Amino acid sequence: MMTKLKVKSGDLVKVIAGNHKGEQGKILRVFADKNTAIVEGVNMVSKHIKPSAQNPQGGITKKEAPIHISNIALIDPKTKEATKVGYRMEGDKKVRFSKKSNQVL
Repeated sequence: MMTKLKVKSGDLVKVIAGNHKGEQGKILRVFADKNTAIVEGVNMVSKHIKPSAQNPQGGITKKEAPIHISNIALIDPKTKEATKVGYRMEGDKKVRFSKKSNQVL
């Protein structure tokens, strides 16, 4: 069974643990089955590219690697700092909100 993740693509997040602690970026992709996400400009790895028809030179490129969801925290748009995410019903719609500023995300 997959757990419900509190972040989604397009969210601005901050890395709170690991080698890239303190860095910020936008989530490009979320892998819910592995509890990981790819964050723009964070956890860059060197990838060796074999020469091909599209890339006859080959070489080494930099690419973002997935980072575990537990190591990132959503950034509150109002206070500009890391926050936890809560859920509540507004009318008949379920919305995410920031626990710090109580603002809908």
